[in-house]
Amino acid sequence: MPMPVFQEYEPAGDCACQGCAQRRRALARARAIPLRDGGHPAARGARRALVLATAAGVVLGGGGTAAVAAAAPAAGPVTADEDPPGSPQGGRAPLHGPKGGKPGTPGAPAAPGVVKRIDRATIINRAKLWLDAKVPYSMTEYWTDGYRQDCSGYVSMAWNLGTNEWTGSLDAFATKITKGELLPGDMLLFHNPADPNKGSHVVLFGGWADQTRTHYIAYEQTKPTTRKQATPYGYWTNSSKYLPYRYKGITGGITPEAPAGGPEPTVPTAFPGAAKFGPGTSNEYVEHLGRMLVERGGARFYPKGPSRAWTDADRLATQAFQRAQGWTGTDADGLPGAQTWRLLVERQGKDIPPSATGAPGPGGVRAYPGAALFRPGGSHEAVTALGRQLVKKGFGKHYTSGPGPRWGEADRRNVEAFQRAQGWRGAAANGYPGPETWRRLFA
Repeated sequence: MPMPVFQEYEPAGDCACQGCAQRRRALARARAIPLRDGGHPAARGARRALVLATAAGVVLGGGGTAAVAAAAPAAGPVTADEDPPGSPQGGRAPLHGPKGGKPGTPGAPAAPGVVKRIDRATIINRAKLWLDAKVPYSMTEYWTDGYRQDCSGYVSMAWNLGTNEWTGSLDAFATKITKGELLPGDMLLFHNPADPNKGSHVVLFGGWADQTRTHYIAYEQTKPTTRKQATPYGYWTNSSKYLPYRYKGITGGITPEAPAGGPEPTVPTAFPGAAKFGPGTSNEYVEHLGRMLVERGGARFYPKGPSRAWTDADRLATQAFQRAQGWTGTDADGLPGAQTWRLLVERQGKDIPPSATGAPGPGGVRAYPGAALFRPGGSHEAVTALGRQLVKKGFGKHYTSGPGPRWGEADRRNVEAFQRAQGWRGAAANGYPGPETWRRLFA
């Protein structure tokens, strides 16, 4: 699919509402005022007043007397605790009345800085309320719970803050953490202070999408409605600027995972016994078996990665490894015995071969046919299959005809576009498909 690009909502230039009209007048006057101190909009008091009028007009949507009052000159210097200077996204605000009510009707906001206690399960369940309701994205409207229908309003709602925060204030309720510490209910925040309307965004972290920890499940409020989808870490665009944060009021509710890059669980090299494997079993030995099989060519059997619970993927991958050794009958029944375990632990024996035809294997992932096919002059059915999948996912714009079986520059450029959409750069996005590129295309 094409790489989505999300940014804060900008009203149409000819919007007739009083708030947008006030904003246009303020911006027109602001252009006539020379900027000093490096051009920062907050350098002069008059500029500050106009900018605050702009922000107020957008937040209130309908304008009215509050918007007109905001246009008056500021009584004193603007401080960092006031509304974001010049931000066309909604600023800090109390909860508002129900959908369809008067947008300016205040609710009963919590005092600024108050942190309520909440567990992770509740945060995710609150996030799912908007997901189920398919709440439309808007920076000027408020949902029935009183929260503004933009990205920061969504996180404010999920964390039950009692106020509508913006991307420049959410971090005051949170503590910065590392990627390895991320757990469901945390947030990934990018705030652009130079131009809050350009790129600023925030999403809720819902858990890792696979064992590689290159993708995670993101809950976010974006156009057209609330969504939940696998997202490259940290985000589709400006990935390096998305920082992980943890709400200060977290009380638990979801079992923490081991930090990314941490030590693997210690698993004895001795065969643990047949009782540890098979339908209904769930333990660290099953997961370790899956990891060893992936290393030996069985990745196509695990589209979501190995897990502790025994599944048909474990049986089929084990059986493929056993058959690679030339075993048949009960010796290749898909249940690991002492000899299977020994070969895997000691990295001996033959690896699981790729599918001869490249057809979809067990688990629904088409087997990677090898890098040699994707070089200039190469011709193979797998190249055609690759091209068709690129077109299917929205990455076929460089094809003028085809795709076909002969590898060409159009194939390489389309693959490169797909790789960059995963957040990869440099050698990881050279346009030549490796096993991970192949797995993501056909998963």
